[in-house]
Amino acid sequence: MEIDKKQLIIEAAKLYYQFDYTQLAISKKLGVSRPTVSRLLQQAKKNGYVKIDIIDPFHDNNQLAKSLQHKYQIEEVKIAYSAVEDERDVIQAISTEAADYLYRTVKDGDILGVTWGRTMYRVANELKKKDVKGVEVIQLKGGIGLSDVNTYDSETVYKFAEAFHTVPGYLPLPVLVDTPEVKVVIESDRYMHRLIELGRQANIAVFTVGAVDNESLLFRLGYLTAEEEQQLHQEAIGDICSRFFKRTGEVCDTTVNDRTIGIQLEELKQKEKSILVAGGNRKVEAIHGALNGGYANVFITDQYTAQALLLHQ
Repeated sequence: MEIDKKQLIIEAAKLYYQFDYTQLAISKKLGVSRPTVSRLLQQAKKNGYVKIDIIDPFHDNNQLAKSLQHKYQIEEVKIAYSAVEDERDVIQAISTEAADYLYRTVKDGDILGVTWGRTMYRVANELKKKDVKGVEVIQLKGGIGLSDVNTYDSETVYKFAEAFHTVPGYLPLPVLVDTPEVKVVIESDRYMHRLIELGRQANIAVFTVGAVDNESLLFRLGYLTAEEEQQLHQEAIGDICSRFFKRTGEVCDTTVNDRTIGIQLEELKQKEKSILVAGGNRKVEAIHGALNGGYANVFITDQYTAQALLLHQ
């Protein structure tokens, strides 16, 4: 091949693949016709001057999902693709995946139980409206806080209800009350009992998991005493619906659990769809415990968290 022709092919390839020139712009810069540019680019690939690798993020993710299903004996695992291992990007990716999953899953007559928190609020924001009838949306745990930290509880339930054309079922209570005796009184109220019972009857539950650290929303709400926080740091690795559990998934036997308003973790195991939406490096230990406990039969996460869980012992 003539040296000038070879240089022309390489120059056209560099302009097109490295500098994002259009074929028309290349033709003007090199003084050749546009069809000639097309032929030069084809020749560049044929001669091996250009090699194109297509990285399909979903190919490896399918295998990751199967491996997680096998390790934790979960019915379904959905892995969202996050471009970078950053908490904000990860939450956005898994929230979008969860919203898409719910759009495909929720049908006429379903009772959908939801929790609150930053991840759940992001899921709610990503939901697309679906034309379904007779769907009920209920809050699975109390949400009124003692501080100015936003739990996004009412906003989350409202957005879920709006997406599925129904009226939200709020649980207008604190998630934690002062004593077990106060909890008994509250749950015996006819109206409150009906709301809590509706959460138990939900055939679909959507929830996330919290880590046991100072960044956790629950630790910032002012419910826990210093002694309780110390005990939880020693015994617990995560919480679901504000109920703390150990590494094995077993619920911690603490005073916190006795005064928590909302669904019991064992009740999640009875759901047709018990959907855990969680990701991020700081939550790996908590997710591991939640999956060991068998509280989810559907798990939605990202590829980085999935890889960390597979390496987790």
